Amino acid sequence: MLGLATSQVMQMPGVDLQLAMTLLLQYFLASLRIGAFLLSAPLFGARWLPLQVRVIMAFAMGTAVVSLVPVVDVNTLTSSVGIAMIFIEIAIGLTAGLTLSIWFAAMLLAGEKIASSSGLGYAAQVDPTTGANTPVVSQILYLFLLVIFISVDGHLIAIATMMESYRILPLGSPVAPDVMIAAGIGAAGSMFLSAAIIMLPIAMVLLMINVTVGIISRSAPTLNLFSFGFPITLISVFILLYVSVGGFGASAQGLIDSGLSYVQTMIRDLANG
Repeated sequence: MLGLATSQVMQMPGVDLQLAMTLLLQYFLASLRIGAFLLSAPLFGARWLPLQVRVIMAFAMGTAVVSLVPVVDVNTLTSSVGIAMIFIEIAIGLTAGLTLSIWFAAMLLAGEKIASSSGLGYAAQVDPTTGANTPVVSQILYLFLLVIFISVDGHLIAIATMMESYRILPLGSPVAPDVMIAAGIGAAGSMFLSAAIIMLPIAMVLLMINVTVGIISRSAPTLNLFSFGFPITLISVFILLYVSVGGFGASAQGLIDSGLSYVQTMIRDLANG
């Protein structure tokens, strides 16, 4: 009687749970790298973008690369090899996203220097992108950078780069941690250099204005320094920012191109070991 019941259950139509579990694991592995990138990359990893939206985007983009991910057995995934594979995928996505964020932080750093040189450092508020208290000049320049990032399809290039990384660096490939560390350190150095290049013209003009105001105040001690020096500095920085919009646009586009090229080079270096 028990054998008859078992045979009837086996003949019932249903879903192969082993096949479904394998497909779900393959889909899960395909979403790890792109999901980690979306959590840490600029624009996608902003605090104003809900986490649910980023998770949905990660799983939606995982369907485009699931065919590039090899089939992994359940026993392999639950072993030490599978755990290491998961951490490597997350590390690749986080490194790529954080590297791009470090490059984009050059505009924030340049804005902070301009604000502190012109006396606008007190005008600060919470940045909705990073959640930190930053000067308004930095927020304006960073939003300007994000607008150009979207207008030149930089977000699409970044996503295409991560999807192409599955072909260049397949799942389970060994990666060198020193390449990731060197990429972060190199991006930090490039951030300071780019910020200096962006803010140096305005900072030099403001320095000459402050020197001129100092000479005037020394030659006429009766004049109040704050009564005419501070308004002149504020008016000058507003005029300089208005005149430098074209230069900021070119600098932002160059920063975007350099950051994306740096991420692509990092992925190729990881593939080459």
